[in-house]
Amino acid sequence: MSKNSTIRSNWPKYVLQWGTLAALVFFLSGLASKIFTKMEPANPEAYCPFGGLEALTTYLQRGSLPCSMTTMQILMGIILAAVVIFLSKLFCAYLCPIGTVEDLLIKARKALKINAINVPDGSVGDKFLRIIKYGLLFVVVYFTVTSSELFCKNIDPYYAVATGFKGEITLWMSLSALALVILLGFFINRFLCKYICPLGAISNTLKFWTVLVALGLFWWAVSLFGIKFSWVWLLGSFCLFGYLLEILHGKPHMQLMHVLVDQDSCGRKCYSCQKNCPYNIDVPSFGKVVDSVDCVLCGECVAACPTKALRIGVAPSKKGWKCSRFIPPFISVLLVALALIFGGKFEIPTISETWGVEEGMNLKTVKVSGLKSVKCFGSSMAFKARMEKVPGVHGVKTYVGSHTVVVSYDPKVTDAEKVQSKIFVPSRFKVASPDPVATPELKIVTLRVEKMYDKMDLNYLGLQFRGEDKGIYGVESEYDCPVVVRVYMDPAQEADEAWFKEIVSRKVLQMPVHGGGVKETPMDLKFVKMEKEVGSIATPEFLHLMFTPFKAEYKGKYPSADTTIVRQRAEVYAGKPQYILEFEDSRYEKPIITRSLPFLSNHLSKEEGVIGTYLVLDENLLPALRIRFAAPATAERIWELMTMDKWTITYKGEDKIEDARISFDKPGVCKAYRP
Repeated sequence: MSKNSTIRSNWPKYVLQWGTLAALVFFLSGLASKIFTKMEPANPEAYCPFGGLEALTTYLQRGSLPCSMTTMQILMGIILAAVVIFLSKLFCAYLCPIGTVEDLLIKARKALKINAINVPDGSVGDKFLRIIKYGLLFVVVYFTVTSSELFCKNIDPYYAVATGFKGEITLWMSLSALALVILLGFFINRFLCKYICPLGAISNTLKFWTVLVALGLFWWAVSLFGIKFSWVWLLGSFCLFGYLLEILHGKPHMQLMHVLVDQDSCGRKCYSCQKNCPYNIDVPSFGKVVDSVDCVLCGECVAACPTKALRIGVAPSKKGWKCSRFIPPFISVLLVALALIFGGKFEIPTISETWGVEEGMNLKTVKVSGLKSVKCFGSSMAFKARMEKVPGVHGVKTYVGSHTVVVSYDPKVTDAEKVQSKIFVPSRFKVASPDPVATPELKIVTLRVEKMYDKMDLNYLGLQFRGEDKGIYGVESEYDCPVVVRVYMDPAQEADEAWFKEIVSRKVLQMPVHGGGVKETPMDLKFVKMEKEVGSIATPEFLHLMFTPFKAEYKGKYPSADTTIVRQRAEVYAGKPQYILEFEDSRYEKPIITRSLPFLSNHLSKEEGVIGTYLVLDENLLPALRIRFAAPATAERIWELMTMDKWTITYKGEDKIEDARISFDKPGVCKAYRP
């Protein structure tokens, strides 16, 4: 360890920083879920205070939460704001993984004896660079509020690394941000934190909270006179005032804790404090109280001072009250713990929407929990769209943290049971594929099950059956009270009610995971009874019942006598020789494949002559992927497109290059198309 190292003397900071980073690696890498099998996979967004502040802004403006944000993230954001106002940027100093990485880069540079590039505070370059984070803050918050998607995920290097670059990212943005962290962070202390990070912009602006209060009061006052300003103007003013105050004033208002300087003990010659400060703050120049907007109370200057002239303390009226160096890291841990505890005590709805409500309506509500498919803003809006079609329903609230919905309905038009029947989504789950020759017919056993609200419940039940050697081939649900669950099974197997009850009543689904270990998923179904009547179904009919086909046929632009018109390619190539390139493979009905088919179809549709993409059961009752085409397209060209490492996908008129979603091992069989 270098004699100038502050690790030993400032060990609370490093324990907390490295411990937080190690915990993130432990949980986000999947090690935690492998060791603690009952633990759900970690969510990289779960404890991000910036995401919480974005979510709060979106909620205040739109009345909804973006993505899968919950009260937990919002409380994290509120606590961060309160800590910044009254204490300092403790999150940046002790908990932020990006800050930790940048501090490690500083240590690495010093170990290699490479001099830092210092950008003097107040210089033209410093003032120019500081505006970047405010511009990013405006862009990120604007697009988050208008789209209800966390735009920061596009540029956040932490999120990109935490998801293995497989999250909802824009690759070039994520790579650029990561390069800034590693390259510029190596040569310029805390470059991203000081000049790029939007959370740093929020934190610095919150330090001037009295000005923000005045801005808010002005906005409220003019609204009393009927003058309405868009929230965008308020956001822009927040960013502009924050930037101007940072470069022109730079001293926080009403902050309680500071680095304090004993001027009698300070020799003002060694500048060890400035040399060790991650933000290169000229500590002695501030006099008795270091009230720099950049100071995060990390304690590095205190640890580096050879004369012990510095300490962290409370500074009312510029008279320092000494406090323990353990206080800032202790407060950081305490406040995060409080957010975790109280964040789960109440929940803000992700959406709260009403429609068609008329005066005099006496609406009632029905509450349903356990809807695992309601897990984010997008799925909440999809649920709302489905409920809007139900007569008598006039409102929806969703709570994605607990997978709960509250539906408002008019009791004069409908009732709770009918609403529940519309909430319920009938579904099917194929457990295994029977051999139509060896088993030409299957037995149908009907179970009655309660507390089955979501299609995922049926999937989990099917997975329970898959782990047993009882000849179960599939399950199907249908709404009733209790819910009807049809079990398709080998007729040679006995339908044992006690066995079915034991399987349905299990509280945990244990599934082996790739690489070893077992994942445990909680279940809470209630077995009611098994019907006495036993039915039957032909195996081919069962295979068709369990199969979900896919069909996509394309349009194209074709010149006409007067202008270019859009026509169905099937019409354009009618009467011309057409062909099918067929790939037969049982894996094509797996969800991971079927979810990727729209992307494959999108990619292939750009090739002139490709008419359509289909997933069907062929004459052998096996899943077959079929590409229909005519000249100028060829089987060889289609195979080339399908086996590309990158696909071109069009989103709302914009082409994006993405990794291929499906791999293909061998060319398909080309045959003539027969309608």
